[in-house]
Amino acid sequence: MISFPTANNAVPVLGLGIDAGGTQTRWALAGANGAIVADGAVDGLSALQMSSESGRAALHATFATLSQAVLTIGQPRAVVAGLTGFGGDDVMLAQALADLLALDAGDVTICNDIEIAYRDSFAPGQGYLVYAGTGSIAAWIDTDGVFHRAGGRGVLLDDGGGGYWIAREALRQIWRREDEAPGSWQASPMAEAVFAHVGGSDWSLSRTFMYGQDRGTIGRLALAVAASADADPLALQILQRAGQELARLALALAARHGPRPVVLAGRAAQLHPAIASAMRAALPASLTMEQKVARPHEAAARQAAKAVATAASHGVGQD
Repeated sequence: MISFPTANNAVPVLGLGIDAGGTQTRWALAGANGAIVADGAVDGLSALQMSSESGRAALHATFATLSQAVLTIGQPRAVVAGLTGFGGDDVMLAQALADLLALDAGDVTICNDIEIAYRDSFAPGQGYLVYAGTGSIAAWIDTDGVFHRAGGRGVLLDDGGGGYWIAREALRQIWRREDEAPGSWQASPMAEAVFAHVGGSDWSLSRTFMYGQDRGTIGRLALAVAASADADPLALQILQRAGQELARLALALAARHGPRPVVLAGRAAQLHPAIASAMRAALPASLTMEQKVARPHEAAARQAAKAVATAASHGVGQD
């Protein structure tokens, strides 16, 4: 049985952190000492879903599933949630989470998922985070707390080097080759892996996959590309180009704000060593680079728990 730290021997200090991306939404609960006492994952979501009725319903269902899992562990007193696609209108999102978790809306802080990921890697002003998940973005938070970005414009515009971009590049190259030499996919380990993932080699299956699935599902196709990279030069080339795309993001911030250390994070960046290697090769010596396994949901949980403990020490919210 889990025992939770308390503030002033009263209300348990338990903060909930959420990191929501297109592929999955991870959550963690942290106690007053910053220790993670529970974590889990549910379906991916995006703040962009708030633009349609069906999207709002899907987002609320995901929040409900997450809240049910959390409440079986304990009652959080504050929430810090980072959502992909978040643009600053957090009122409805905060209220939805607050209602599901029996909290006041003021106990819920919503921000961009990359802001949380940045603070998991750097203190403000220190360095540049390049994050490759379903999409891609580079971020710098300056010493005044101002968020600066390069990329992160969405998969329809760019997001070069992210999982969706890798998947799209693979299918594009496969079908271009089929245009030139029908049946050539049978000699390509990458095409075999990709077609196994989408359900077959008929064009209608690729079309349905690309135009009928959500971006997170499409992004997971990058796993098949990475799995074939050691046997297929074209797959390896796509992953190397992904690394070069990610380097471009870091270079854009360095050109604007000067050289600083770079951290590469995100699940797409971990698909194959060729991605990080190509990124390093594309960066100048003035930009040192480290690859990190980011756990922003845990960083967010610690932020939430700290907020609860601080409020409790000042007698805020005590019965």
